[in-house]
Amino acid sequence: MRKPNVFVSLLLWIALSLITLAPIYWLFVVSAKSRVELFGRPSFLLTSFFPDNYANALTDPNLQKYMLNSVIVATSNALLVTLLGFLATYALTRYKLVGKENVFFWTITNRMAPPAVFLLPLFLLYTQVFAIGDWKLYDTRIGLILLYCVFNLPFAVWTLRPVLDAIPQELDEAATIDGASTFQLLTKVIYPLARPGLAVTMILTWIFAWNEYLLAATLTSVEARTITTLLAEYVSVTGTNWGQLAATAMLTLVPALVILGAVQRHIVAGLTFGAVKG
Repeated sequence: MRKPNVFVSLLLWIALSLITLAPIYWLFVVSAKSRVELFGRPSFLLTSFFPDNYANALTDPNLQKYMLNSVIVATSNALLVTLLGFLATYALTRYKLVGKENVFFWTITNRMAPPAVFLLPLFLLYTQVFAIGDWKLYDTRIGLILLYCVFNLPFAVWTLRPVLDAIPQELDEAATIDGASTFQLLTKVIYPLARPGLAVTMILTWIFAWNEYLLAATLTSVEARTITTLLAEYVSVTGTNWGQLAATAMLTLVPALVILGAVQRHIVAGLTFGAVKG
C-alpha cells in the first residue's frame, strides 16, 4: 500500500490551519485600525497599529466586571456539569435501571429544542417564582450557572457515556472484591481512566457557557451580565464601534486559551495512564 506523501500532508495541514486562523487574524486587523482606516480602502495586511481600541477596552469598567462574571459562570458551570455528568453517567451505565435507555433519550431532548422556546417561562420563573422577599434569581451568577446546567448536563451525559462504556466492568468488580468503597472506586479506578473524556467534556461545556448570549441577555440586567452581552452594546442606533468591538472580542479569547491550555495537559496525561502498570 502506497504511503501518503509527507510533504503533501504537511502542506494540507498548513493550508487548513491558515483557513482556520484567517477569521481570528482578520479580527485582530480590525481591532488594530482606527475608524478612518476601517472605513477607507480595505486591506488584509496590517500596516499600522492603533492602540486606542485596546486602551479603551481595557479601561472600560464594564469589561472587567463582565469578564469576571463570564469566568466565574463558565468555570463553575463546567466543573458542576462535569461532576454531575460523571456521577449520572456512571449510574446509568453500571446499574441495571428500568428504562435507562429512555432516560438517555429524555436527557438529550433538552438539547433539541431551541433556547428561545424557554425564554418566557424562564423569565417568569426567575422574576416571579424563584424569589424570596426582595431577592430574585434574576440577574444573579448562581442563576446563570444553574440554568446552563439544564442545557449542558444532558450533553455531558451523552459525551461521557461511550467513555464509561469503554472501561471494563471487571475493573469495578476487582476493586470491589479488594474492599474498595464506591467513592474509592470512582476516584481511584474510574476517574483516572475517564480523565480524557472528562477533560473534553469540561472544555466543551465551558465553551458553551462562555459563548452563550441569548439567555444571558434576557435573564440578566446589571450585576450578572457576561462578556457576550457587552459585545452587543457596541452596536447602537448611531453606528457600530467596530474597532473597540474587535479589540474586546480579541481580549475574550485570552481566558479561553488559558482554560484550554490548562485542561489539555490532563487530556494527554489521561491518555497515557493505564489500568495496569508493568
